[in-house]
Parts: sequence; structure tokens; C-alpha cells
Amino acid sequence: MRELDAKDRDILAILSKEARIPLKALAARIGLSRSATTERVAQLEKSGVIRGYRADIGQMDEGLVAALLLVTLVRTPSIGILDQLARHAEVRRVSSVSGQLDLVVEVEVPSIDRLNTMRDAIASHPGVEDLTTLIVLRRDIDRTS
Repeated sequence: MRELDAKDRDILAILSKEARIPLKALAARIGLSRSATTERVAQLEKSGVIRGYRADIGQMDEGLVAALLLVTLVRTPSIGILDQLARHAEVRRVSSVSGQLDLVVEVEVPSIDRLNTMRDAIASHPGVEDLTTLIVLRRDIDRTS
């Protein structure tokens, strides 16, 4: 992969906030032709720098319960547990981490009962050694928006 230059970084900054921006508008904002911008975006996709485009849905309902599930696996990697987590629409983010934990799973559920049901399903997976649940009381700093 080639070194990212200032234009590539500009493209990434804009796409990270406006993934659906038309290429013509993106080109105008970074000061390149539409064809040059299209080529750069294609290269960023091909090299894996841009891995996809998605809708990042914020909390839609004030009644949702946000929680972090701290997961220790029997061994890593454990693709089966990632497949199971992906099947839960309430899972917002899964991060592999270093240290004593293996995964941090961020969830938003409609109720504590649903959190318990989901937690029990995940904890019963044969690849899971331990699971700790932390309920988010509030977000003091949130720079994901």
C-alpha cells in the first residue's frame, strides 16, 4: 500500500462523517477532479483503508439501557463468538482488546430483562470463559457523533 497523503486524509475525514456524500461533492471539497477522487477512493477501498460504508445509528430511544460486556475467552481467536454477537441487533460495537480481557462488547437494549437474556446467551457459548456486565449510567464525553 502506498503512503497516505494529505488528500487521502481529507477524503477519509470527510467520508468518516459523511459516508453518503456524492463523489462530485467530495471532489469539490478536496480540490480534485471527480475522476481523480474516484480513483483515490477506489485505491483506499482496495488497500483496505476503507473497509465499508455504514449508517451509524445513534440512540433512538431514551429508554434504552446501554451496557458494556467484558468477555474473557477460553482461547483466541474465537470466530464462533463473533458470529453469535453479530446476530444480536443490540450489539453496537465489539472490540478485541489486550490484557486480561479479550472482548469489549457495547450493547443497547430496551430493558434489563433483555440485557439478562442476551448476557446469558453469550455467557453460555462454549468459547466464553467469563463475562462481566457494566451498565452505562451516562456518557460524559462522546466523540462518536
